[in-house]
Amino acid sequence: MTLLITIFAAIASTILWYACKKRDTYKLGTLCLIFWGASLMWFVDFIAEYAELKADYFVQSFSDILNDSLLGLAVVALGLIVWLIVLIIKDPKGVIKSKFNK
Repeated sequence: MTLLITIFAAIASTILWYACKKRDTYKLGTLCLIFWGASLMWFVDFIAEYAELKADYFVQSFSDILNDSLLGLAVVALGLIVWLIVLIIKDPKGVIKSKFNK
């Protein structure tokens, strides 16, 4: 589930990056890289776990699925927080800089 959630977030951020004309202003490329990097990480984890468990990988209890889903949502939330921190530090519209200059 973690892999699926991060892939959906990566696809959504890529669509947003493609459709938004102010993609450089809002650092949407950074958001895409965060989610695609997380998706790649979870894909490698999936391959390693599947190599170990084979078909048993797909037989999971409800609590395992719920834990993976919560982990996926936490990863997406952390990715959004990191993106917001980058956006605040870069301050593309100069909002924070103008507040400190007054």
